Amino acid sequence: MLPSPLPKADSLNILFASTKEKPEFWFPLLRAALPAERFFAWPDTNGGDIDVALVATHPAGTFSGLARLKLVQSMWMGVENIINDAELPPGVPVARLIDPGMVAAMGETVIAYVLDWHRHFWGYRQFQQDKVWKRRRQYLASDRCIGLLGLGELGSSIAEKLRAMGFNVAGWSRRPKQLEGVFCSTDLEAVLARSDAVVCLLPLTPQTRGILNQDSIQKIRKDGCIINVARGGHLVMPDLLAALASGHLARAYLDVFETEPLPADSPLWSHPSITLTPHIAALTEPRTSVGKIAENIERIRRGEAPLNTVDFSAGY
Repeated sequence: MLPSPLPKADSLNILFASTKEKPEFWFPLLRAALPAERFFAWPDTNGGDIDVALVATHPAGTFSGLARLKLVQSMWMGVENIINDAELPPGVPVARLIDPGMVAAMGETVIAYVLDWHRHFWGYRQFQQDKVWKRRRQYLASDRCIGLLGLGELGSSIAEKLRAMGFNVAGWSRRPKQLEGVFCSTDLEAVLARSDAVVCLLPLTPQTRGILNQDSIQKIRKDGCIINVARGGHLVMPDLLAALASGHLARAYLDVFETEPLPADSPLWSHPSITLTPHIAALTEPRTSVGKIAENIERIRRGEAPLNTVDFSAGY
């Protein structure tokens, strides 16, 4: 059931609640895009009189007492911590953020990792450190197939960029997809078996947790790599380490981990076959995302359904 349109004269009360994003960076842009609305930063909930909650890793208790809530708008693409919050009011739509700046940044990160593996730059960094003058075999992009797990906004955009560079691309998705020049399949084994490098872009759900495990990793072509820019829970770490130790995989690029920040005593920091980054593959960019947030808030005002809402049965 759609919300009733609101009179234009009535201000919407919007709560900003995040342990990661800073309201001082967002509020000037939000107020410029939505000058009629009123903004509150957690823990100020305006006595529970809140229409829209903007959240990203929200504090515990954020949704408590928000009886008038009409929309929860994530400031990130991931929504698992929102939909798993027991205090989320039933029936309130949750919208993912599809930020064009984030989509572009993720593409840049994945391509950087693919090229680092494909052109052996990771090996040449070690050669430099060891003062070794040595060349490794050069491959054409057309010799490689990059497997993408997830063909949503991110996967589709990355597939297009990789194809433009001459790589072969295969993609796995839960629902059938068709992308020009891409081998698309709902058969995970079929995608893994033809992939030299595998990029995980999936939402984390009970069905995708541990999807990169001993069985699936062994299906990737030898000397390949895994690039995980989704969630740490997708990857079974002991199985990855075993594949690197055996030489089945040449490299792993990890931006996400089960425990973040990654503990200082984690052996992953110094593993010779792993490149890691601190969950920065694609950060939300306020300058490019505020327009998308404002669009959903205006839709709520007009009594229309917000865009990019979560399918709770699918978990994303």
